[in-house]
Amino acid sequence: MGKREEITKRMKIILEKMKNTEKEKVREMERSYEQTWDVAVAGGGVSGTAAAIAAARCGARVLILEQNGYLGGTLTGCGVGPMMTFHAGETQVIKGIMEEIVQRLVKRGYSAGHVHDTTRYISYLTPFSAEGLKLILDEMTEEAGCEVLFHTFIGEVETEGNRITGLTVCNKDGLNRIKAKVVIDATGDGDIAAFAGAPMTKGRPEDGAAQPMTMKMKFCHVDSGRLRSYLKEHVGEFSRLVRNQDLLNGTEPLAVAGFEKEFEQAKAAGEIEIPREDILFFETNRPGEFIINTTRIIDHDATSAASLSDAERVGRKQCEQLERFLKKYVPGFENALLEFTGPSVGVRGSRQLKGDYMLTAEDILERRPFDRVIAHSAYPIDIHNPKGEGTSSHFLSEPGTYYSIPYDVLTCPSFSNLLVTGRCLSATFEAQAAIRVTPTVGAIGHAAGIAAAQAAKEDLDVHDVDVPKVQRILKEQGAFISDVQ
Repeated sequence: MGKREEITKRMKIILEKMKNTEKEKVREMERSYEQTWDVAVAGGGVSGTAAAIAAARCGARVLILEQNGYLGGTLTGCGVGPMMTFHAGETQVIKGIMEEIVQRLVKRGYSAGHVHDTTRYISYLTPFSAEGLKLILDEMTEEAGCEVLFHTFIGEVETEGNRITGLTVCNKDGLNRIKAKVVIDATGDGDIAAFAGAPMTKGRPEDGAAQPMTMKMKFCHVDSGRLRSYLKEHVGEFSRLVRNQDLLNGTEPLAVAGFEKEFEQAKAAGEIEIPREDILFFETNRPGEFIINTTRIIDHDATSAASLSDAERVGRKQCEQLERFLKKYVPGFENALLEFTGPSVGVRGSRQLKGDYMLTAEDILERRPFDRVIAHSAYPIDIHNPKGEGTSSHFLSEPGTYYSIPYDVLTCPSFSNLLVTGRCLSATFEAQAAIRVTPTVGAIGHAAGIAAAQAAKEDLDVHDVDVPKVQRILKEQGAFISDVQ
């Protein structure tokens, strides 16, 4: 046999093995409805994905249930970006799996890493490619051994006493039942907890109003050089723009907040109907590509299918107005091309779990310590007016400091095998406005996954998880837990 024939034969063997492996994976997934998983994660957003990876790395058999065809949640499904923030001043307080994601993005050219925020709202932000993030999360979940069912919705939760015994899912296979020892609700809206009958709150206490939704939009071919020159020449018109010219010159990508005068002019002329006072936009890791975070969709409910559907339509109408505004009023956008409006509307808040502990604004602003701390953050309380213009921000009194988040915001008295992570965990309206951002909920998800694996493998009530052990594992996996020696 010649050399070419030998190579051809080997390639055929390799390809056949690959085919058989893929077939076996498909058969395994088809048996998903017949087995009991250690951990089922409902929602493949950042928090849910971090939880799934962490649980699988701890030896648990993990299934992710995700309604989209990709992981990443708002970062990949709503056009949200950049990630804000991993830092408290110059101190990085979110590491672990979340930092691993960033470093993989950087290595592959999908992120510039952590860069200075030229709006001065926070110290650092992290731009990234949404398409790159999809690939990275696919790889990390596969490496960890997680299984994923995409295009899968959860319609019903079955319970017996204080346990969740099954999740009824709908996908291309029809209606089926998923069984798991521990369930992690990472749906964003607390769907699992609510369907199971766990106590929930929704919106602010006085009227139930939630923070406005936002439809993101992304432009390419923005002349960022012209934009940067304009900012430098008119720095006095931008109250939030960094005043350090060296920093402004050297920071890539750009973050911009302002154009208040132009925005008011456009509203007076009937060109803009968005209940907001300025525009906010961020350059991605690709020069000349910007994400616009300016639409404001008020008086809509993310837990109502009808209201959510209408919010999508309202968001797209506002995006059309913004496109015209940007090309008319903002230097550098004259010849920009609209790449997309968000594949789905971005939701800041809806339901919140009433858990064993409810995180409060006082916990955040007073930086209360917790023995059972699982994550830290420095993102401020950031409340967009639920009824119109205005944004209220409350920062920590000491720059460069951070607050703690305890394990008990993930659990509730009603259920022994349910953990709730992401923006729908147990927190007041004000506190949720701080912890809802993706790096923070990713760090929380990392802890939730470790706890879920422990509960599943040791047959524990989630309330009986050894939190000091969770803390030790977090630190071993690179997470930042400052209150643990």
